Amino acid sequence: MADGPVVMKTTGWADYGMIDSGGGRKLERYGPYRVARPEAQHLWTPALPAADWAAADAVFEASDEEDAGRWRFSRPLPESWPMAWRGVKFHGRFTAFRHLAVFPEQAANWVWLDDRLAGRPSLRILNLFGYTGVASLVAAARGAQVTHVDASKKAVAWARENAALSGLAGAPVRWICEDARKYVQREARRGSRYDGIILDPPKYGRGPTGEVWRLYEDLPELIALCAGLLSDDASFLLLNAYSERLSGLALAGLLGQALAGRAGVIDWGELALVEEGGGRGAGLSFFARWSAP
Repeated sequence: MADGPVVMKTTGWADYGMIDSGGGRKLERYGPYRVARPEAQHLWTPALPAADWAAADAVFEASDEEDAGRWRFSRPLPESWPMAWRGVKFHGRFTAFRHLAVFPEQAANWVWLDDRLAGRPSLRILNLFGYTGVASLVAAARGAQVTHVDASKKAVAWARENAALSGLAGAPVRWICEDARKYVQREARRGSRYDGIILDPPKYGRGPTGEVWRLYEDLPELIALCAGLLSDDASFLLLNAYSERLSGLALAGLLGQALAGRAGVIDWGELALVEEGGGRGAGLSFFARWSAP
């Protein structure tokens, strides 16, 4: 296990950037649109004048602390629009929970995943809680055989649309709408093996037939099952979680227990979103990842 944490910073790319932040909000660009959203960690004063914030194309007005609320638009905007990261394309969307169908801080994980898979085609990758599929498509673009699992039928449909947009509709990706825990339990009984596993579980969720997911109660069992799904010459297991009560060190401890006896290293830390040009930003999620030698 690594002695200290790593802060993986995302400062933006051609289709995304955090323009300014402060006063509990952040001003971002998603493709051609400027968006203002709440972010409680941004305690400082915005650098740009109020007029720049007022000119945003869309503003999310929160109604509670669980991301619910509504969007206010300054002009008519499309339901979705194309964006890209490196060679992977996906749609930005205004969802009911202040998110835009992609988590830009995850770009740091995409970089790591893209580099890890370079020159290693045909690896079997399992992506649990895969949402709209960007990580799955990063892997597929490197020639991996991907199994993408998410409990939301809508999210899986969006992921398939993103695959088509990326020119990867014919790539070897299995799109599965199912409870992640049930799927992994069944794969364990089958004796299935994967060369890499990605997990990005929510704090709380429900499966397609009412299954309940609670991060703190259910994650240890899921990680233990995933460890058993790794092939003898597996490459990695990447775990990411959004919860203020967790830490990267705690996630690393969980991986260390499940993967005891395997060679390799466990890095841990947080993913941070930083203003364009560097400087101010905030950690938004925690990660731990095991990498084989």
